[in-house]
Amino acid sequence: MPTVAPFRGLRYDPKHVGALSQVIAPPYDVIDGALQSELYERHPANVVRLELNREEPGDDARGNRYTRAAKFLREWREQGVVMQEPAAALYVYHQHFEVEGASHVRRGFMARVRLERFGSGSIHPHEETMSGPKQDRLLLTRACRANLSQVFGLYPDDAGEVQSLLDASVAGQPPVEAVDHLGVTSRLWPVTDEGVAAKVSGLMGPKPVFIADGHHRYETACNYRDEVAAAWAAEHGGAPLPADHPANFVLMMLVGMDDPGLLVLPTHRLCVEPVIPLASELVRRLGDSFTTRTSWRGPQAADAVWSNIELEGDQGVLGLYTSGDQAWTLARITPAGRARMEALASEHGPAWRKLGVAILHRLVLDELLRPGETAGSSLPTPTYVHLIREVREGLETGRYGMAALVMPASVGDIRAVSQTGERMPAKSTYFYPKLASGLVFNPLE
Repeated sequence: MPTVAPFRGLRYDPKHVGALSQVIAPPYDVIDGALQSELYERHPANVVRLELNREEPGDDARGNRYTRAAKFLREWREQGVVMQEPAAALYVYHQHFEVEGASHVRRGFMARVRLERFGSGSIHPHEETMSGPKQDRLLLTRACRANLSQVFGLYPDDAGEVQSLLDASVAGQPPVEAVDHLGVTSRLWPVTDEGVAAKVSGLMGPKPVFIADGHHRYETACNYRDEVAAAWAAEHGGAPLPADHPANFVLMMLVGMDDPGLLVLPTHRLCVEPVIPLASELVRRLGDSFTTRTSWRGPQAADAVWSNIELEGDQGVLGLYTSGDQAWTLARITPAGRARMEALASEHGPAWRKLGVAILHRLVLDELLRPGETAGSSLPTPTYVHLIREVREGLETGRYGMAALVMPASVGDIRAVSQTGERMPAKSTYFYPKLASGLVFNPLE
């Protein structure tokens, strides 16, 4: 049972920083060098100086980007640039955004959530993690002693009871507002009503939580908690860390799985290899594992192919482009293909094996399109894009021998895979937009 609690967050004081839009940033893992420089120039207190401080010549164990981040946070608190909420709060958080001309609003709330190791309770991952990013985030957490950005969690709430309660509590109140570099508008309302917080905690208690984004940050929070607990025990004669110690919790944005604004974008592939130049050869290689239809030509036809895939709404339908004849082939997996997929991925459960990205990589790219001695060997990493416009533009460069359009995993797919204890295939989900960093920080002292 996840424990969801209000907290006294740290927030920028508008009297010191002016427009909040000048100091927010996307999460660290989507900030490249150019955007980092742009954010540095935007405002001297932009959160990038905490989330992703620059490496500088002469950095060593005593002075480095982590210690600089901690120094900035300490100075900003001392100077009043960052202030602490006078009372514990939950933070209602709405994001207003557009995708392909359509407007959306994703609604959720930020809270402290009690940590539990994956597999030990009701908080479930859906992606694998890597040691490098976890070590990076652990060094930053040790230095700053705060969660600087949110983990993104999903929870079941068919009737929208939790979010409706919170939205009603802030109705008519002006939000704190910020617009990011992509034009996404974030609106934030602190909710300090203890009665509302108690009701939310009670409603959330029986619900599982599925991590949508921020797996490295979540596991880092667990590792940091263990370090703090060990130090506490050493100083207090082996006593356990108090249950209400802030290190037992992590900052999390919680969104209902049925929220109308919860958008999972597809992740299409642009591949240098395998090189299958003609649709006729592609169809031959796919064999009885797929039924096929080749009816479109040219990069611009990607829109029509994608419309057909979306209309079918089936994870087993793929759109494949061959550069030699600039042809698009719509491929639908057959019972024979599913049987072959089951044999190839027997270590995974049925929910994993039916995913479009799993079918694409395990059955199509790694097996059917590379028969014989090369089957099963590793391929060059494809270029990942989310919008059909990006597929068209990529193919028009002539750099890619193949493209694959694939349905995104649904929230239901994520839940089905996660509850079995498995992780999703790489690049199978992309929740858009990313959460803004800099709206509120969670102190861990």
